[in-house]
Amino acid sequence: MSNRLTRWLGRVGPTLVLLAAAVFFIAPLLTSFRAAFHKVPTILLDRHTWFEKWSFEGVRRAFHEPQFWPTLSLSLRLALITVVITMLLLVPTALYVHLRLPKARALVEFCTLLPYVVPPIALVAGIAAFYRANARWFLNTDYALAPFYVVMAMPFTYRAIDAGIKAIDVRTLVDASRSLGGSWPMTIRKTILPNMSTALLSSAFLTATIVIGEFTIAKTLAKNTFATFGFEYFSRDAQGGVGLALLTLFGTTAMLGVLTLLTRTKARKAMSSSTRF
Repeated sequence: MSNRLTRWLGRVGPTLVLLAAAVFFIAPLLTSFRAAFHKVPTILLDRHTWFEKWSFEGVRRAFHEPQFWPTLSLSLRLALITVVITMLLLVPTALYVHLRLPKARALVEFCTLLPYVVPPIALVAGIAAFYRANARWFLNTDYALAPFYVVMAMPFTYRAIDAGIKAIDVRTLVDASRSLGGSWPMTIRKTILPNMSTALLSSAFLTATIVIGEFTIAKTLAKNTFATFGFEYFSRDAQGGVGLALLTLFGTTAMLGVLTLLTRTKARKAMSSSTRF
């Protein structure tokens, strides 16, 4: 009897876990969607009012807010700057660790996990104190957020890049390129980076989503980013604020979809080219 129960749980258990996870993630989204676009109070909901008074007016009002487009533009620019800085710092670091300092990999991974340990409010307090004493002019600009975002994204981006390096035989590629007379910049640009395109895209996507949704540091430093605008707009228009949050979620999900399509297209092309030989 116990063996039969074990086999039954082995078949049904994973399905139950998936259903529970789906309810856990989808139910809040559906509730937020109704709160954002349905103008009927919950207490008045019935089979007659469920399909009435649906409206996108809250999100439409957000588009006409004076700070909507400037804050969105700033967040996108910060995302681009953070992605560039992250790639310039972490890609050479990860490659150097894999090629020259493999014994230091555990130490580097531990250092990249420190942003998990240090709360964002402590991070911004410490770094802001340094900037105020040495580079107040930089702290007064909106782009002062970029170094904070690089540190916050490091646990995610480094692991994406590290996984991309582990997926290829980087030492063989480097030795082959160098034996053919390629310089280090040419080796990285024409040999390593094309084979890491999927990992780099994943790293860039993770960094961009962190920057667009980050609130604590921007609010502490009194910077008007898209996240702070969404919070302030929610305090004035709760329904429109929820709709704006959902729009941001759908936008980042669309970015993930584009990333998935790009990586699948690249994989198909690589597979088709390999079968020709």
